[in-house]
Amino acid sequence: MGGDETRSRIPHLRLDELLEELQARIDAARGTRDRVHSLLEAVLSVGRELDLTQALRRIVEAAAVLVDARYAALGVIGQDGKTLSQFLTVGMSEQEITAIGPHPTGKGLLGQLIHHPEALRLGDLSSHTASYGFPANHPPMRTFLGVPVRVREEVFGNLYLTDKRGGEDFDADDESVIATLAVAAGVAIDNARLYEEAQHQQRWLAASAEITRSLLSGSSREQVVELIAQRAREITGAELADVVVPEEGGERLRLELALGGNAHARQNMVVPAQGTLSGTACAQGSPATTSDLAHDARLPADPRRSEGLGPAVAVPLGRTAGHIDAVLLLARSAGEAEFTEREISPLLGFADQAALGLELAARRRDAEQLAMLEDRDRIARDLHDLAIQRLFATGMTLQSAARFIDHSGASDRVLRAVGDLDETIKIIRSTIFGLRARDEGASQGLRARVVRVVEEAQAALGFAPRLSMEGLLDTDVPGEVADHVLAVLGEALSNAARHAQAARVEVVLQATGKEVVLTVRDDGVGVPEQGRRSGLRNLAERAEGLGGAMELTGPADGGTSLVWSVPLGR
Repeated sequence: MGGDETRSRIPHLRLDELLEELQARIDAARGTRDRVHSLLEAVLSVGRELDLTQALRRIVEAAAVLVDARYAALGVIGQDGKTLSQFLTVGMSEQEITAIGPHPTGKGLLGQLIHHPEALRLGDLSSHTASYGFPANHPPMRTFLGVPVRVREEVFGNLYLTDKRGGEDFDADDESVIATLAVAAGVAIDNARLYEEAQHQQRWLAASAEITRSLLSGSSREQVVELIAQRAREITGAELADVVVPEEGGERLRLELALGGNAHARQNMVVPAQGTLSGTACAQGSPATTSDLAHDARLPADPRRSEGLGPAVAVPLGRTAGHIDAVLLLARSAGEAEFTEREISPLLGFADQAALGLELAARRRDAEQLAMLEDRDRIARDLHDLAIQRLFATGMTLQSAARFIDHSGASDRVLRAVGDLDETIKIIRSTIFGLRARDEGASQGLRARVVRVVEEAQAALGFAPRLSMEGLLDTDVPGEVADHVLAVLGEALSNAARHAQAARVEVVLQATGKEVVLTVRDDGVGVPEQGRRSGLRNLAERAEGLGGAMELTGPADGGTSLVWSVPLGR
């Protein structure tokens, strides 16, 4: 009986084993089905995202969920192909990330996948030869799974997963799932980049159109330059935007516009071309980039290093006859993404369009200047041909009529009127000379130079001095004497501005054929007896060195009169 019972239990045991095996296979199939379902959901979730940053974030989160990893990260490889330019993590709080410090750059085990882009699975990451430990405040990690992410056969970055929950190792199925996700991630990243490029291209086109409208509406160069820098800064997400122009000789660059960062401290900044990013772009005539402006050893002279900036690019704005007109520099904060070729290419196109706009603005300004100068020349001709001739004829008529006036008082009045007309003719002639001096533009004649000196003194005086010039100043006065005249005039006007407390200054310059005479009169407080006279002695010595003299007097009606004369034809 006992043997029969034993034989009857054997089939039951085998049935139980078969049922358990079947259940295990059903559970495995259900687990595989659930995992495949989760993978498909992850692929769809990643594929729907068109914002690149959000797409990268979803990829990391999906990877951690699929293999039940405690920590996950995605490292984006930089343009040099050797370091990580971005590092997105899952599983650590912001406080923990801040405590660890700067994100990894691709050394140690992380760099292993950069140099050898193949899947890597480890039961203990510390046992790998490339591992050399963790930085301070970094959480402990043991198991490791790394898979490269490719975009069109190019390695975009790497997925890193550590510490599978439950203490288990990552297995071949985990590797297969993450490899499949990496393929889908590559497609999603490519789509997001294409969408981002299309959006940026649209923004660049809109910015170019805005610049064109601004030019057609008559905006000045300063307004156009500011618009160019502002739009480039907005589209690229830069922290600051600077526009510099080369000074004569090309050895130094002057800051024309500063936006963002410590813009106030950079106003009117002048930097050397050597050892700066803007100078590099200016010298080579093409964009220059750096991944770390604050610490790049090639740029020791760049004053922006003190602002703690990171990636930067400098782009030339136009080239005229081999000369760079201006350079636009854009810089991001430290730790942000580098400027890639995909960003620089449309930026360069925008820069060329902006340079064309600036050239058109310059041509329009020249045309307006020419029209203004032609108008001044017309006014000068009209004043000479009409006003002076009529005044002169009126004066001759009055002089003739004065001989027939018996009353002495009336005759004196007529003669004074004739004198006033002569004075008016002198003023008009001085105005004509001034208009023509400006009309000559770049002329280096004495008249034009005197007009500039008098105009420059207006800011210090607070009013415009009255200027009168007579004679052949540009032809009769030698260049050496003209230089002394300008120096004396500048010193006299400076003294009037600093010491005279004058409300009126009159400058008269005459070339009589025998001598040149400069007279500067003011209605100020005069020259104090105990005041410093070293400047006046210098003026006198200049005159004596040329065989002339200087006379300083205080007229009865107040003020000071300085007469400086030098003979001509010595």
